[in-house]
Amino acid sequence: MLTFILTAIVVGAIIGVLARLVVPGRQNMGAALTVGIGIVGAVVGAIIGGAANFSLIVTLIVEVAVAAVLVWLIAGRSHSSSRVL
Repeated sequence: MLTFILTAIVVGAIIGVLARLVVPGRQNMGAALTVGIGIVGAVVGAIIGGAANFSLIVTLIVEVAVAAVLVWLIAGRSHSSSRVL
């Protein structure tokens, strides 16, 4: 179980960083949020890839895409809420 959790954190960090690189512009997000988004993106992408019987590479691309959408949604929400009218 401990190995699974550590692997999820490491893979989540990598997926989160890749997702932040894919999304254009600056994202004001901390490392913990990046890892969290990466973990969620990796899990959801793996479920989609497994259900669709994708190869490992295609599943990885889906994981990054899911995480990138989450980064875009969360960074866009925090950016728009920080504006002062």
